[in-house]
Amino acid sequence: MREFLVDALLTAGWVLTAHVALFHLVTLLLVLAGARRVWRNRHWRGVEGHDETFASPLTPAVSILVPAHDEEAGILDTLSAALGQKYPALEVVLVDDGSTDRTFALVAARYALREVAPRPTADLPVDGEILSVHRATTGDPLLVLRKHSVGRRSDALNAALNHARHPLVCMVDADSLLETEALLQVSRPFVEDPDNVVAAGGVIRAANGALTDRGTMLEPRLSRRWVVRVQVIEYLRSFLLGRTGWADAQALLIISGAFGLFRRDVVLEVGGMDPNSLAEDAELVVTIQEHLRRRRRPHRVVFVPQTVCWTEVPESWQVLGRQRKRWSHGLGQLLWKHRRMIGNPRYGPIGVLALPFFLLFELLGPVVEIVGVAAVVTSMVLGLVEPAIAGAVLVLAIALGVLLSATAIAVEELTYHRYGRGRDLLGLMAAALVEHLWFRWAHSWYRLRGLVAALTRRSPVWTAMPRVGFSGHPASAGRPVPADVLVPAERLVPVGS
Repeated sequence: MREFLVDALLTAGWVLTAHVALFHLVTLLLVLAGARRVWRNRHWRGVEGHDETFASPLTPAVSILVPAHDEEAGILDTLSAALGQKYPALEVVLVDDGSTDRTFALVAARYALREVAPRPTADLPVDGEILSVHRATTGDPLLVLRKHSVGRRSDALNAALNHARHPLVCMVDADSLLETEALLQVSRPFVEDPDNVVAAGGVIRAANGALTDRGTMLEPRLSRRWVVRVQVIEYLRSFLLGRTGWADAQALLIISGAFGLFRRDVVLEVGGMDPNSLAEDAELVVTIQEHLRRRRRPHRVVFVPQTVCWTEVPESWQVLGRQRKRWSHGLGQLLWKHRRMIGNPRYGPIGVLALPFFLLFELLGPVVEIVGVAAVVTSMVLGLVEPAIAGAVLVLAIALGVLLSATAIAVEELTYHRYGRGRDLLGLMAAALVEHLWFRWAHSWYRLRGLVAALTRRSPVWTAMPRVGFSGHPASAGRPVPADVLVPAERLVPVGS
């Protein structure tokens, strides 16, 4: 029995070492591939290319879909940014998904909403009853749906898809700010390759701590909260480099729900958003690629590193834990639903590269890390492993992680240089170290809980993240609505008037 225990402990330690080494090797390759692409794209024809896309008759119109539940803290900023896009033809479809705060009241006042008769353009199933449909009378291309909430973001998005009118749909979170030319940049692949490009994603960055004004990013700043800072590092490594590398390998698995552009006809063809998924953004991307692969239809899912969407990230460990548990639960649902794709060459790089990676390192990674660390500590206590050797392996793992994060920071500084203050750069470097000394292990615990929830088939529960709002927003902290957003009640005209 003792020999078996010793062998099991040593094996677990070696498995952990191999897992960490392989994970960092694959991630390093992705980061280097992404860095090469970002570096090349920094010479892209910026304003000239934007003007060509703006003036091209081939640039398709876009419907921006914004699901919102209790988003009074930042909804006006989000709408200002969406409606202020430099784009030839767009509309914004906001879904007030059973908000209990002043979300609808603020929007109704600012845009002088008028109730209109519903004119759906599709018939995707929606569980929450549509209560009313409103249109802005201020000249803005804004449509607002009010519906009962069933606790699922996907239900609100399906309602928005049913009322969208344009060939492209852009899904945006209600706590996000799009930069002025974000749509122009992310839509360019659809103009250049309209027959094959079916989806495109863009870079997401954390807005916490930044200075904004009515939906415009004035100055990106690093938050003082360490829980936010480590997420900034994550987003740089994941969005700026990681997903760029996956896209170049034609194996992009995730387009963030905070900002993604899709061909509406293809989304409707696969039945819209999965109402039972906690990872509806990744679920849609994988479902589209599975659907088109099975029918042998050529397609491309691309990532555009220039586009930027600023979004609010969790500001407390408790909220972050709930978010990451939900993400891991959703990933487990996705991998189980599409298990026939894993390792299957029929589905190309996404089947033989992306899905196995997410299974081994994202879903099962927490198990290997937690069990492996426990085994190494136990081996040290029993004298089976020299503390110096275990310490060296731990230092090497931390060093590799910090190297990857530092690479992401360096690429950001050498290309886009969003953070202009020197202390922000120092804060990012410090966060790269903190991430691997503390955050990584807390993150593994959150993900492990999500895996357990997926394995036990617990009913999916989506909980809204508490919003802080963007700096200077008048609706934050419960302050009264200022006079400039108030309109007389008689301007809210009902149907038939």
